[in-house]
Amino acid sequence: MTERLITPFGPESTASEVIAGVDLTGRSAVVTGGAGGLGRETARALASAGAEVTIAARNEEAARVVAGEIASQTGNPQVHAAWLDLTDPASVEGFVKGWSGPLHILVNNAGVMATPERRTSQGHEVQFATNHLGHFALTVGLHDALTAAGDARVVVVSSVGHVNGPIRFDDPDFVKEPYDPWLAYAQSKTANVLFAVEAARRWADDGITVNALNPGRIWETGLGRHIDTPPPAFDPNGKTGVTEKNIAQGAATSVLLAASPLVAGATGKYFEDCQEAVPFVPGVRRGVADHALNPEDARRLWELSVKLTGADA
Repeated sequence: MTERLITPFGPESTASEVIAGVDLTGRSAVVTGGAGGLGRETARALASAGAEVTIAARNEEAARVVAGEIASQTGNPQVHAAWLDLTDPASVEGFVKGWSGPLHILVNNAGVMATPERRTSQGHEVQFATNHLGHFALTVGLHDALTAAGDARVVVVSSVGHVNGPIRFDDPDFVKEPYDPWLAYAQSKTANVLFAVEAARRWADDGITVNALNPGRIWETGLGRHIDTPPPAFDPNGKTGVTEKNIAQGAATSVLLAASPLVAGATGKYFEDCQEAVPFVPGVRRGVADHALNPEDARRLWELSVKLTGADA
């Protein structure tokens, strides 16, 4: 068993603090959902370090506006916008085909939470489709570009919500049983971690590291727009491990995994508060659940994802 990876940063660290002193000149990055919230702050931090950043978002016009703002704020003119709808296979395919050259950093940040029951045109439950399947097809599609970078990093934004449920291999789209928005969210976030586990294994010889993370609870992002109040187990005093962060703090772990030399070589892991996470203990809303690190489930999910997306993996 490898020693747990610890950094000098913590839950109150910001993206700016994590990126300080890091030089990303000559490196390219893609941030999905980068037109707002954590994605925007992640894109800003990477651009501030000199990376060429592409903000991929459903609202391309909003992404263009944000790209211009980040370019102005950072003095880095290499900030671009691109259309990407993760629930639309044609959009994902178009983005992949439109990419040229190596890709050094891919931050799979976009996501939805606890949505009303909705399905994509392919019939997939929308949280599973957005949070996992779309990102799976995107990352697999960009595999050659990531390999060409030589030392690429893939960062997958998961959630502590993954502890609430494993992958429903027999009914991932809630066709057989009634839809539950929180179980669907939990499944999609477990899928994020399992994807990192299996991609890390498969791509170890390609110079690609893949890690997942819990950004923490950040209510400023709009992720919780489908709910009126925080879900059960919210604890403003932190006794159950749940405390609120601002956007700058919430993006810190993403930026750490995307750019910091402190985690170079780390792969197939799950981080929170800028540290490799401890095992989940029931009653404490932090840590990584065993079901999210299960290598057999990671393999099964990969095979299921290939079947559901048609990705060439």
